Amino acid sequence: MHILQVTFVMSLIFGGIVLWEIIPPRGVAQITVIELKKMLKDRTEYDYQYIDVRNAEEFNRMHVYGFKNIPLIELKKKAEKVEALSKDKKIVVMSQKGINGNEACRILKKRGFTNLANVRGGFITWEPHK
Repeated sequence: MHILQVTFVMSLIFGGIVLWEIIPPRGVAQITVIELKKMLKDRTEYDYQYIDVRNAEEFNRMHVYGFKNIPLIELKKKAEKVEALSKDKKIVVMSQKGINGNEACRILKKRGFTNLANVRGGFITWEPHK
């Protein structure tokens, strides 16, 4: 193969990986922090589970009240436990920038969870709106 062909193929592979990280999984709602604030304000209307997939240190430093911390690295293990997360309730996922939230939703979908939402832009978009 010619060096330009190899470079082109490598660029396509890299682009595909980047798109896989950015594009949300099919069937996962992407909500804004404005929508999240409404959900959190009226918890009787929105009986959801809220999980933050950032690491424990980031979560302990600052988090949104009502979110439970399940770091992404532990999510696969915790998702299998019925008492940790209910498949009967919608799950709202928050990460630092939203990308890991999409990954968490992919993991949960593979485990049979169907009613999922990711906070678009993640925690960094929450701070200006608190």
